[in-house]
Amino acid sequence: MTWIVLVAVVLALGLALLAVLARRADLRRMARSIDERERDAASSTSTGRLQHPVVDLSRCLGCGTCVAACPESNVLALVHGQATVVHGDRCRGHATCEAECPVGAITVTLANLEERRDVPVLSESLEAVGTKNLFLAGEVTAHALIRRAIEQGTAVGREVADRIRSGSRASSPDTLDLCIVGAGPAGLACSLEARRQGLRFVTLDQEETIGGTVAKYPRNKLVVTEPVDLPLYGRLREKTYTKEELVTLWQEIATRNELPIRSGETLLSCQRDARGHFVVESTSGTLRARHVCLALGRRGAPNRLGIPGETLAKVAYNLLDAHSHRGRKILVVGGGDSAVEAAVGLAQQPGNEVTLSYRRERFHRIRPRNEERLQESVSTGQLRVLHESNLVSIGQEDVELTVSNGTTKSMRLDNDEVFVMAGGTPPIQLLERMGVSFDPSLRPQAPELSEQGPGLVRALSIGFLLSLLTLLFALWNADYYGLDSGARHAHPRHEMLRPGMGIGLWLGIAAVALIALNLLYLVRRSPRIPFRTGSLRLWMTSHVATGILAFLCALLHAAMAPGHNVGGHAFWAMTVILLTGAIGRYLYAWVPRAANGRELELAEVKERLASLSREAEGNESAFQQEARREVTLLIERRRWKVSFAGRLLALLGLELDLRRLLARLAAEGSTRGIDPARITLTLAIARRAHRTALVASHFEDLRAILNGWRYLHRWVAVLLVVLVLLHVFTALSYGSFREVAG
Repeated sequence: MTWIVLVAVVLALGLALLAVLARRADLRRMARSIDERERDAASSTSTGRLQHPVVDLSRCLGCGTCVAACPESNVLALVHGQATVVHGDRCRGHATCEAECPVGAITVTLANLEERRDVPVLSESLEAVGTKNLFLAGEVTAHALIRRAIEQGTAVGREVADRIRSGSRASSPDTLDLCIVGAGPAGLACSLEARRQGLRFVTLDQEETIGGTVAKYPRNKLVVTEPVDLPLYGRLREKTYTKEELVTLWQEIATRNELPIRSGETLLSCQRDARGHFVVESTSGTLRARHVCLALGRRGAPNRLGIPGETLAKVAYNLLDAHSHRGRKILVVGGGDSAVEAAVGLAQQPGNEVTLSYRRERFHRIRPRNEERLQESVSTGQLRVLHESNLVSIGQEDVELTVSNGTTKSMRLDNDEVFVMAGGTPPIQLLERMGVSFDPSLRPQAPELSEQGPGLVRALSIGFLLSLLTLLFALWNADYYGLDSGARHAHPRHEMLRPGMGIGLWLGIAAVALIALNLLYLVRRSPRIPFRTGSLRLWMTSHVATGILAFLCALLHAAMAPGHNVGGHAFWAMTVILLTGAIGRYLYAWVPRAANGRELELAEVKERLASLSREAEGNESAFQQEARREVTLLIERRRWKVSFAGRLLALLGLELDLRRLLARLAAEGSTRGIDPARITLTLAIARRAHRTALVASHFEDLRAILNGWRYLHRWVAVLLVVLVLLHVFTALSYGSFREVAG
């Protein structure tokens, strides 16, 4: 007995230690996520440049499926048990999070669409609003993914073919059905669809090789795509290609299908003639077409710095092959993925001395993998990074920069080559001359993304309908179910309703089948198991429905009287699962939502403190900055580094640290001659920030306690599976016609 006690104590203490360590690790992870989110919000990069996810906290269950499904890193994270956007600027618009969310709690949308004047106004068919038969596809529509570009190009080709079939062909033989401008993924897909549909078309591209923006990527760069169908070829099944592999594949497809691609022709203008057809003028001449698809890139002309020496031959705006640059002193200007990839690639070449100049204090919009490679190159001494620096002039043998590090100073670097990777200007003016509008007032009103609620009505409706049907069946047979077990043998419907025969037996089989189907939801949700049949949202609805229906079938299988045997114990385990599942699905969702709501409120309060610092001058500025710093330190210490009891005492008003801090700030403000009204306002905001942080922490403590419901739900589910297997084994061992389930 003593051995059992000793082992039990060791196991209990070991599990408790693991739970505490896991809890602390979870708190540290949340603290990092919140800190990163606040830093990005402060630098105005918390939303994507084009697309970004929006989370409906009223629906989010905290399953983490969206975090696991996102191919980018740290766009989303679980904070207080719910998905939260941490690095919205890293979103590339894959929308896998939206597709995989089982409850429809996440939407990927274009950022600030109601205000932006760099996104074209298009109809659902990708037609420019106000200019009939002029279509746009690909990156120019503000969708940067290769998969999306291919889908759009294919859709435009199909739409043009439908319009041609529903109307009549142009009478003039020199008028094409379609002119496609651009031979990137969108233009190539549109060309292939036009060929498949039998259209008369031509494709213009200003480059000598097809591929669009992809063809300009550095050598051997991995291009992330997703399985997508390309007309006349089939599915691109790989998830990653090198740039060379993808461009070579596209060239082979274009050659095999004899696509009329005219390379080296730059679009100059596109205007309508008297017949309503388009007159497309390029550097090689003029052609006419009934429809035009502009599959242009979004970058347009590279951004110029407007500094002396920028026109020198040693200045370039893209890097195709880092291997051709060796033994050189190189400066790379920029802070995006292209700049970082170029700098790292050049730094790895023998004899190069590479410096990366970026105007901000840290990198915001680069992919995590690029950030890791950058840090590795810096740590090994291959690459030098100058933050908060600006290039002011370029000479034949050197460059001049200004660097801000507390104070602004000028520095000169010996230099052989300069690569300016400062992005590009979208071809908005060219597109506007062709009839494309960017006026937000003409854009269809996007549906407002508001909280949709946890879906309680739908789930209750499903449960009510199924239980009502079960009740009606039980009432129809109430004369049998109302009898004692011993009196049921003489009832005429006993052979049909008893557990081992007829409907009763089939209800038991149905319950087992429904339990198995219910557990398949866990298989579908797991990112480690390659089972992707159906959408997760459908599986989630099925999970709720099959759980309720299995319980009802088991109840009728037991003839409304579960016994004291294996089958009866399985039924009561199923009852516990149903109750804990309901708590986990609806009641538990409220606490994380409340905690995240407090986090948003706290962020607003911190921003108010920051705005006071920005508005202040002189002594008041120093006072406000110190107040902000001290309050932030106190909040972080009290939120993440003290015990539950310590936070409880603080919440109840017994917080001595806060009182001492407020008294010290009040005295210091008076000493510095700060306006008493400003001191009072600062102290009030500090007090509110501190209390809001404590409330958020308490909601997190409550969430951690309630998280036990999920573990109870899971372990009872394991027990249920064991009991069901034993019940089935017993039934098969003793014969299907013997009552062993009642």
